[in-house]
Amino acid sequence: MGLLNILKKMKKDDQEARILVLGLDNAGKTTILKKLSEEDISHIMPTQGFNIKSIMQDGFKLNVWDIGGQKAIRPYWSNYFENTDALVYVIDSSDRRRLEESSAELRELLAEDKLGGTPMLVYANKQDLLQASPADEIADVMGLASITDRVWTIQACSAKTGEGLQEGMEWLIGNCQK
Repeated sequence: MGLLNILKKMKKDDQEARILVLGLDNAGKTTILKKLSEEDISHIMPTQGFNIKSIMQDGFKLNVWDIGGQKAIRPYWSNYFENTDALVYVIDSSDRRRLEESSAELRELLAEDKLGGTPMLVYANKQDLLQASPADEIADVMGLASITDRVWTIQACSAKTGEGLQEGMEWLIGNCQK
């Protein structure tokens, strides 16, 4: 099922949806966005600021906001919280040393009133790498089970191969229309 078909199911009555994609630098946010949009992923540079990907077809518009994850940019994430329909948080599953930093950033995000109750998909990215931690292990380390103020899931994926991306989006769409 194509991304646009999934998105049309998400907001049957609305003509527009806003998805915020966050995570530490080098987690794979831009690669995921480009892979979902069926764009070339062979030359991706670190995001300096943000990328906005708008997909328009048959009167339906999806606005995906991919915000850079460098430490200097993170304080500005809050400028993008308004009117967010869904949050996608991307984690580099192969970088164990930054898992605590990623967890701390996620806890700060979840404390934000403007994101209260927003459905959240956590992509445990880079599962194609040998050193990648499994998604369930990441969920345990990050204490995701303690999140009770919103629906959430963690999806193992590889932005490079595309594996797991569609499944994550299907879950997200299914939980945004509730």
